[in-house]
Amino acid sequence: MRIGIISDIHANLEALAVALRRLDSEKADRVYCLGDIVGYGANPNECVEKVRSLCHATVIGNHDDALIGRTSARYFNSYARAALDWTARVITDENLAYLTSLPLTRQEDGLYLVHATPAEPLAWNYILHPEDARAHFEALPPKTVAFIGHSHVPVRFDDGAGRSIVNVGSVGQPRDRDPRACWAVYDTESGTLQWLREVYPVQEAARKIRAANLPEFLAARLFIGM
Repeated sequence: MRIGIISDIHANLEALAVALRRLDSEKADRVYCLGDIVGYGANPNECVEKVRSLCHATVIGNHDDALIGRTSARYFNSYARAALDWTARVITDENLAYLTSLPLTRQEDGLYLVHATPAEPLAWNYILHPEDARAHFEALPPKTVAFIGHSHVPVRFDDGAGRSIVNVGSVGQPRDRDPRACWAVYDTESGTLQWLREVYPVQEAARKIRAANLPEFLAARLFIGM
């Protein structure tokens, strides 16, 4: 199968729509979501509803988890807290119930899905460098590919023994100085991985953030990918 893996949408409907259209044109057999559907952006309900209807499997992210009240927002910066407070006021009961139902991890067909890290997923740690990845390989079954998000930076780490940890990047808020939406496609038969990037209507996503009276920084950062 060809699997599309999206992560860190962050309520950016314009970016999500572009990613989903591209995955449809790529004839992805399934789409998996690695969480952080909400946070920062101005379309949390619309993004949750698209993920609910189109994704085969989804795991929870730290912003989703803070919204449902399990993870404390005191660890978030002021911009993230402001967006979380606003999201809590507008999220529907149905969408909040969906987020509450999401698991921390999911395993199937040699794939491991988690938002942050395979080991201690609720700690919301980052895997940024090879030395960060080493401890997490031990939490994976043999010959497993783990897909993660959280840092918003696409990268792949291999342990040399058949296990990989792949960060698929961020659909709605890239942080690798490339403002285009980012996600990945994985072929389960060949084992090939491809990151895809697409320009999306960033001006509209930013306009909505400003219209919602969210911090200006959340709009401005979309234009520079940071």
